[in-house]
Amino acid sequence: MPLVLQAKLLRVLQEKEVDRIGGKAPVPVDARVIATTNRDLWKECSEGRFREDLYYRLNVFPVTVPALRDRPEDIGVLARHFADRYSAAAGKNIEGISETALAALRARKWRGNIRELQNVIHRAVFLAGGPRIGEADLMLEGGPNAGPSVTGKIRDMEKDLIIGTLKSVEGNRTRAARLLGVSVRTIRNKLREYGENFSA
Repeated sequence: MPLVLQAKLLRVLQEKEVDRIGGKAPVPVDARVIATTNRDLWKECSEGRFREDLYYRLNVFPVTVPALRDRPEDIGVLARHFADRYSAAAGKNIEGISETALAALRARKWRGNIRELQNVIHRAVFLAGGPRIGEADLMLEGGPNAGPSVTGKIRDMEKDLIIGTLKSVEGNRTRAARLLGVSVRTIRNKLREYGENFSA
């Protein structure tokens, strides 16, 4: 958040009022604020990128959520949640995830945190040929399915994933982009690249 916006937010929190564009008087507000960040805010303060007074105003009750790699016990629960979500959206009957697949997921470092896990499971749902997601469906780097044969099919699988997602949301590109974790522009460019004039 730019420093000028930080100053405005601080004023809102302190004065409990906002100035509307075109308004003639401040408007009182009564709100509770939950702020999240993936940065070290104290370091940002010391380097002049975050206001120290705003830091103290927001840091009343801090809650630290460990990275996914530091809580492997949550990986299975999250993976099953995403599998249920995406299998329902795709109209597939995925009943679960194999133990070997779960073991592979728990062994991963997850540098991309939960979003990375979400994308891996989303892809696996489309690749799964049976009622359970197997380790090969995960397509994890260095896994049993890594190699030239997979690399050569990446473009086709990407296309199938995008088209399958669009079908599952009846052609709604905004919803498809949100599910895939990409922009609508990316969806549009990919369809043009594939030569697809997609309609649900």
